[in-house]
Amino acid sequence: MKELIPQLESWGKDPVLVEAVTAQNAQDVSLDDIKKRDETWRNTSDVDDFMSSIMSNKAAQRLLELEKSMPFLVELFLMDNQGANVAMTNKTSDYWQGDEAKFIQSFNGGQGKTYIGEVEYDDSVLSYLVQVSVPVIDAQGQTIGALTIGINLDEYEDQ
Repeated sequence: MKELIPQLESWGKDPVLVEAVTAQNAQDVSLDDIKKRDETWRNTSDVDDFMSSIMSNKAAQRLLELEKSMPFLVELFLMDNQGANVAMTNKTSDYWQGDEAKFIQSFNGGQGKTYIGEVEYDDSVLSYLVQVSVPVIDAQGQTIGALTIGINLDEYEDQ
């Protein structure tokens, strides 16, 4: 999978994604407000209007293009500088990723680094998946958020 990492890292500099993260960071939402939204998110079984907006905005459309570019990609989601969702291709289990390794390790206190999560079996797709998280880096070279890419290892192995 190492040969795939540079391409995934380049997605963290995609202008559409950088623009969306920059815009959300500029809103300066408090962590308390993010956690309140996270609680509502986790208690909502379907997809509400807010979730739908995160799945249909310009950045989500770009994530969908990236996801469709490789048959083994299963889920992409974009996070701001606090780990809150900015855009996604599928509904995530929670809104705030800021307390999870995928965000903490890839945002890396604003220093940014690629993080490869543990391989896990996903019952929803009956396959082994791994999440690769890369920093989102603006034109000035600052880490402003993170992008997580789900890879279906069974599909990847078949390539």
